[in-house]
Formats: sequence, structure tokens, C-alpha cells
Amino acid sequence: MITVVSDTHGTDGHRLEGRTLEAVREAELVIHAGDFTTEAVLDAFEAEAGSEHGGESERAGREGDGAFVAVYGNNDGPEVRGRLTAERTVEHGGVRFVVVHGHEHDDTSLSLLGRQERADVVVVGHSHEPGRRRVGAVTVLNPGSHADPRWSRPGHAELEPTGEGPTGRLVAPDGEVFDEFDLAATERE
Repeated sequence: MITVVSDTHGTDGHRLEGRTLEAVREAELVIHAGDFTTEAVLDAFEAEAGSEHGGESERAGREGDGAFVAVYGNNDGPEVRGRLTAERTVEHGGVRFVVVHGHEHDDTSLSLLGRQERADVVVVGHSHEPGRRRVGAVTVLNPGSHADPRWSRPGHAELEPTGEGPTGRLVAPDGEVFDEFDLAATERE
């Protein structure tokens, strides 16, 4: 499983709870679309990501198959920005992702970025609004914020790669599944 999260906005811990914490621990790959806010939050995520699979140490040196892939967001401090980039591309389970926070992108630039990187899915955060949509030739997935939902519901995304592309669901920390989707079908729309 691939777990996608964003917009933690913490100061000293990962702020994970319930199903979101379980999903991060169970994941073969955790993607975070930025706004940890502090280095302590980034460290806490790295410690939890894929911990039921042995974490990053088992996957060291295998590009695109690490337990944790992240970018920085507009609220991340210099320590976080020094460790992460603004954009990452990763392939896992036959699915190619490009990850950005999204604060510097509009629909046109997201579509162009996805096509340029030959991505199946563009992962963004920033708005705190969970959802997925078609933008030009690419699918854009926003997991929302698991810890600071603001005007939206809290959430994260869980993806299962299949032979025809990923299926997924948006899930609240309490375990409620509030959207299920087939990204391969979305790409054909």
C-alpha cells in the first residue's frame, strides 16, 4: 500500500493518530506533500513511515523504493528545506508519481509538470482539501490534511497499485472512508 499525506503543520511530533497512523506504519511507501513546519515533525514522520516493514533502512539505495518520499511546503522552515526538495518524482508498484506542495502551481502548470515527468499521478497538498481530479492529461491527488484540516475534513489517501493502475480511497483518521476511486478509470475519462 502507498499512503499519501500532507499539511501536518506540527511543531514537535507527527500528529498522526488512528487509521492515519496505522496507514503510515503499514505502507510500503509514504508520500508527504509538504508543510511539516519543523524538522522535529519531519524526523517523526521518517521514524514512523513503513515502520511495520522495517522502515527506510531496508530500502536504502534502491531509488524510488524508499519508505518515505517528501517535498517541502511554503510553511516549512530552513531546516526542512535544507533536507528536502520542492519537487520529487518516484515510481512504485508500476505507478509514477510527481510530488509538489502546490502553492506555486495552477492547473496549467500541474498538467504540464505531470506530462513532463510522465507521471500517472501528481500529488499536491497546500489547500488542505482532500480530493482527486483530472487536470488536462493528468490526475491530481490531494490527500488533504490529517492534522490541520481547517475548513475541510481531515484525511489521507491510501493507494493500491494494480495491473491497470492504482485504486484508492480517501480516509479520515477515525477510519471512515469518504471516497473510493480507480485512478486508471480517472485517466481514461
